[in-house]
Amino acid sequence: MRRDPARNVHPMSATTLLQPARYQRTRWKNDGGWTTEIARRDDGHADFLWRVSIAEIERDGAFSSFAGVDRDLLLLEGSGIELEIGDEPPRALTRRFEHAHFGGELPVHCRLLAGPTRDFNVMVRRDAMLAEVAARPLVGSMLLFPDAGAAWLVYVHAGALALRRDGSETTALAGETLMVEGEGGRITLEGAGEIVLVKFAPRLRGV
Repeated sequence: MRRDPARNVHPMSATTLLQPARYQRTRWKNDGGWTTEIARRDDGHADFLWRVSIAEIERDGAFSSFAGVDRDLLLLEGSGIELEIGDEPPRALTRRFEHAHFGGELPVHCRLLAGPTRDFNVMVRRDAMLAEVAARPLVGSMLLFPDAGAAWLVYVHAGALALRRDGSETTALAGETLMVEGEGGRITLEGAGEIVLVKFAPRLRGV
């Protein structure tokens, strides 16, 4: 059984355990909350290919603009938020794991419904990457199938799990994250709790 904490994630056929002590937590410039960065992939320049974080929203306010970035936001904890995204009607996220997808360049205003919230935030550079985001209970076991060039991120929101791949096993507890990259055999998750799954894949040209 492996529990080898690591901060940096590199392209390899490997499973990497990311632990909260190594996450990067920073205060927002407008003083309206905090961002805890779980993992990111850079492309060798200042911009990221993808980034996963948890936002702690403490007061109403506008979101920062991220031109050319697609965003997914899931409510983890709290009574909920209302989002005004561009010209769309206001959208409320009130149930745990309720989800909004929107372009990072759109103007977004967030209103707290009843106190602070914690929200799972996935951002990908639209011209290079795709992300599929899903949150679900984990009861027993489930399978993930690695695709060429794709990577899986598994955030354990509650409970614990064991990830098995190619004869090895890595465990993760609540608040920890597993990053699975490279080609190889099928991936088995087993445990009990709640997880957020993110699949990253390169965007094909013309798609």
